[in-house]
Amino acid sequence: MSIKFHKGEHLPTSSLPFNPAVEAGGFIFISGQASVDINGKIINDNFDNECRRSFENVRTILNGAGLSFEDVVQVRNYVADQGDLKRFNEIYKEYFSEPYPARTTLIGCLGNLLKFEVDVVAFRKG
Repeated sequence: MSIKFHKGEHLPTSSLPFNPAVEAGGFIFISGQASVDINGKIINDNFDNECRRSFENVRTILNGAGLSFEDVVQVRNYVADQGDLKRFNEIYKEYFSEPYPARTTLIGCLGNLLKFEVDVVAFRKG
């Protein structure tokens, strides 16, 4: 089994010590994605825009690996404010549909800097 580290100009970067995605055994582990631009600069915004920007960063990484949201098997979500949970679930359905991937959602764990963060595991079929 080989391990591939997905990097590239088209993928969001960070000054923190991690890769955007690592592939092993057909699974692609995408690191936590937040409301950041391609250079890793945080873009503070309202919850809806931060959530969508985070999911769009995931989409960029999935597409770079030749995958889509349909290939996602697990999603971990981090929502700063419990008051945003209803909106989160509505936005989540814009990106995922039945049969939904396995999912965990943690509330109140991000501090003041971010309103939302997400990490996913996808599987390359065949």
